[in-house]
Amino acid sequence: MTSVPSTMMELGTKMPSFELPDYDGNTVSSDDFASDPVLVVFMCNHCPYVKNIVDTLAEKAKDYEAKGVRVVGGNSNDIEQYPEDSPAKMKAFAEEHGIEFPYLYDESQEVAKAYRAACTPDIYLFNADHELTYRGQFDDSRPGNGVEPSGKDLTEAVKKMLAGQPAPEKQTPSVGCNIKWKPGNAPDYFGA
Repeated sequence: MTSVPSTMMELGTKMPSFELPDYDGNTVSSDDFASDPVLVVFMCNHCPYVKNIVDTLAEKAKDYEAKGVRVVGGNSNDIEQYPEDSPAKMKAFAEEHGIEFPYLYDESQEVAKAYRAACTPDIYLFNADHELTYRGQFDDSRPGNGVEPSGKDLTEAVKKMLAGQPAPEKQTPSVGCNIKWKPGNAPDYFGA
């Protein structure tokens, strides 16, 4: 299993805008989150790294939403090569794992590029001014490493952001499967 680290977009970067359909075809836009903090997670259905944390992520997302943080997932994988990541299967995946946040399909892969996303999961936390305060791992768990998923790194970042405190100084890159780019569409920002 080859792993790729996140590109660690510069803190303070303004949240790139998006307008994408969910698995039922309903459009969700970054404009829907006007002045709310937003957590954006690039994910997919088949990746072992996502599968490792998805149940805990779904639970933590409910906690974050209750505190006013909007959560959105995005799948940018090429479904021609990876049909398991198709919108129909995204819906089944969301239902199976109790995902209540919007899970969007980035068919053009342009949104992933705007975020400089590299892997699944790739996590971005923006404050109410839509400035990046955290990008990094969910926690120390990885498939097969014996560490139970807890979301401790992301949860600490959410707590600090909501308390108006500076972002955690130590931010460990997320690691996961590379985004499955369409032929000829791989970005050059991480040597894909």
